[in-house]
Amino acid sequence: MNKAVTFFSKIHIHPLLWLVIGISVATGYFFDLIMVLCIIAIHEMGHFFTALFFSWRIRKVSLLPFGGVAEMDEHGNRPLHEELLVVIAGPIQHVWMMGLAALLYSFHIVPKVFYDDFLMYNWMILCFNLLPIWPLDGGKLILLILSRVKTFLSALQWTVVSSFFLLVCLHAMVLIWAPFQLHLWIVLSFLYFSLWQEWKQRHYVMMRFLLERYYGNRRGIHQLKPITVSSDTVLSTVLMQFQRGVKHPIIVMENGEEKGKLDENEVLHAYFSEKQTTVKIGDLLYYY
Repeated sequence: MNKAVTFFSKIHIHPLLWLVIGISVATGYFFDLIMVLCIIAIHEMGHFFTALFFSWRIRKVSLLPFGGVAEMDEHGNRPLHEELLVVIAGPIQHVWMMGLAALLYSFHIVPKVFYDDFLMYNWMILCFNLLPIWPLDGGKLILLILSRVKTFLSALQWTVVSSFFLLVCLHAMVLIWAPFQLHLWIVLSFLYFSLWQEWKQRHYVMMRFLLERYYGNRRGIHQLKPITVSSDTVLSTVLMQFQRGVKHPIIVMENGEEKGKLDENEVLHAYFSEKQTTVKIGDLLYYY
């Protein structure tokens, strides 16, 4: 009961959804809207309660016309398997919802028109959320996959760039097949704005990732991956090579030979506590 209260206390109705509610009331589709909102809420409950199970810090859950966005204060330092489960927990809800609807329909508990609409909206929301476009669930899965092989910043940038090109393709299809669907234009506008915001804040997101790492949030680290750099490499450049899920010993090279090693904790301490943001990595060897 307390968890349900916590969920509803975190809900935020996005202004775009209020616009869609107004349009639905004016055009006589209010019942359809209620059905869609129920599906979206259950979808977001999947994300919310899975994150709560792993003791994630949940900021808020924004309900949108096509789905929702659960905002977390974790910043990429949770184990990848936890984040994967949190992401897929939303889409999984559609499976049991459609199964339950089929069961009720088979026993003639719900009419065919309700069953058909419920099934259609479930498929629409599920398929849309699995599109590989940030911040949809499909876009978050792309980020997780890229995080396995790229640095944190690079994975984020590639996710946003690939999402933008896919969104342009989606926009072209809307222009060809449904140019007068207002709700689609609302959704496209939101996605463009979200991608622009994410790109603009990418370095801030990277700093939050490093700060979380510095203050000891390392539950997701499961292996060592050395970073080899020249002694004249600036400290901030080294930090941009950090990857989630691994710990980085820093190997400092000079004239083709190893000059020394630094632990990632020493590098993070120099950057955040001692404010040596522009120091060369080789100079830190004399401090530690």
